[in-house]
Amino acid sequence: MCGIFAVVSQENNAGKVIFNGLKRLEYRGYDSWGIALVSQGKIWLNKQTGIISQAKIVFPKSMIGIGHTRWATHGAVTKINAHPHYSKDKKFVLAQNGIVENFDILKKKLQQKGYIFKTQTDTEVIVRLIEDKLKKTNSLVKAVKAAFLELKGRNTIILLSYDGQIIAVRNGSPLVVGFDQNNYYFSSDVLSFASNANQVLIVDNNQLVIYDKDRLKLVDLKDLKNVVIKWEKIKIKDNKINTGGFPHFMLKEIYDSPYALRQFLSQDKNKYQVLATAIKKAENVYTIGSGTTGMAAAQIAYFLRKIAKVPAINLVGAEAQDYFSLFSDKDIIIVPSQSGETADVLEVLEIAKQKGVKIVSCVNMPGSTMTRLSDLKFMVQAGPEVCVVSTKVFTCHISWGYLMAKTVVNQYSKGIEDLSNLIIVIEEYLNNRKNHQQLKKIAKWLANKKDIFLLSKGQNLQIANEGMIKIIETSYLHAHAIPAGDLKHYAITIIEKGVPVVFIIANDEVRNDILNAIGEVKARGAEIIAIGPEKLEEFDFYLPMPDINKTSSILNIIPLQLLAYYMAVTLGNSVDKPRNIAKSVTVK
Repeated sequence: MCGIFAVVSQENNAGKVIFNGLKRLEYRGYDSWGIALVSQGKIWLNKQTGIISQAKIVFPKSMIGIGHTRWATHGAVTKINAHPHYSKDKKFVLAQNGIVENFDILKKKLQQKGYIFKTQTDTEVIVRLIEDKLKKTNSLVKAVKAAFLELKGRNTIILLSYDGQIIAVRNGSPLVVGFDQNNYYFSSDVLSFASNANQVLIVDNNQLVIYDKDRLKLVDLKDLKNVVIKWEKIKIKDNKINTGGFPHFMLKEIYDSPYALRQFLSQDKNKYQVLATAIKKAENVYTIGSGTTGMAAAQIAYFLRKIAKVPAINLVGAEAQDYFSLFSDKDIIIVPSQSGETADVLEVLEIAKQKGVKIVSCVNMPGSTMTRLSDLKFMVQAGPEVCVVSTKVFTCHISWGYLMAKTVVNQYSKGIEDLSNLIIVIEEYLNNRKNHQQLKKIAKWLANKKDIFLLSKGQNLQIANEGMIKIIETSYLHAHAIPAGDLKHYAITIIEKGVPVVFIIANDEVRNDILNAIGEVKARGAEIIAIGPEKLEEFDFYLPMPDINKTSSILNIIPLQLLAYYMAVTLGNSVDKPRNIAKSVTVK
């Protein structure tokens, strides 16, 4: 959530560079934004609500500035609540990613001292707190340090002073610095400046970075002692971000899935064998995620149980507290993630790390916190995923889980063979025009429905859950995924004539159980959409899928992703930036 982008540009075009950088951060989700520049010894500030790419702004000449995309947490979506925020004397501006959990206490104390607040944001508390600390020191760095140490929660801030100083502090929410030919870039992720810079500095928690008078300095927050700057080479291969001729990023990224899977399959076999050995030795194996990666984690746990006979336990990031006391140094936590910065998952990993738990991650974004916390790290290598709705990364994550499970039972080569065949089948499905015509027809029909149910079992249960997430994210309609065997225990009461029910079927040991559930809802007048290898007379709509045995579940997510896409298009919704949700949820 939210995005920071700042630049020190020798070309005197800081405004344009920041504007373009913020557009590259749009995928994170936002509802307002702002840019602040140092020009002629003063801070020029422009804040807006709405979409960045639709704005037309004339920027003053400037070599230094900061920008921010905001996703509202405290205060409505307004220009005044947008970041950055001025100090009272307009000598500095500040932007924040995160939530100040004790902002109400701090605000009351500051109000008692006579400070006046103009916004509803927790960010303004940081600004006023720094102003208060400046009364005791003439060092802006020391004032920032003192103020930041009073904040509770996961926060990252960036400050720009009228004399051309940038100060940024990280605790939780990501912060990276790029460098190339005397230009510096400060951002929430590497992707935003990967086309401009060739080196990156990953700022760790409780570190403070300062740019002043053509020098960059990294210090420890608590004692302000210098920390050696370790530049890393930027390894993102595809720096170009465009739809490639597709109408939306979501559709392009679904079509990218075969390419992404091929990239992922080219990784080092030895790492899988190291992981397999660790899994065999572990006392407990956990998987963890939130939202879509929560479904990926659950599917990975399923593959470990079903294929590798490992009793893997799946955890939801925000609901894992009751496991904290059970973690030990004999355990493993496996974590898939797109951003590697999901706050509620990171909180679990940090506690697990303290208890000696081995952390294994599979992340798409280079330089992430999760990657740096991990004992064994895999990179998805799916390329940028710009659409807020995750598609190709989910497909890669569950394929990674499948290969991991096959490796545990010494079938790595068979796993590679199965997934190589899967790639071919996905390409054939995506390139079949009839499939898209049928999906568009179903999407148009579903767009007028109030409730949509998805039922499955076994290998396809988490696929139904992920299909539910996709439909909710894109259509804003109510969808509900149910284990097929649970139908008769509660949901059958609201199944009636005209209610749409999506069934995901494979030719496996639970096929008959799903067919029984189909009979139950059909008897009550439900209209059935079936995804599977065989057409039956009970189906009102049928989406044929090849029978590819153990990887059928991975294949079956593709029509559900496409269905969600076409529903969004039919309803006229914002496909790549659905309302109220963000790509990278860096706050709890």
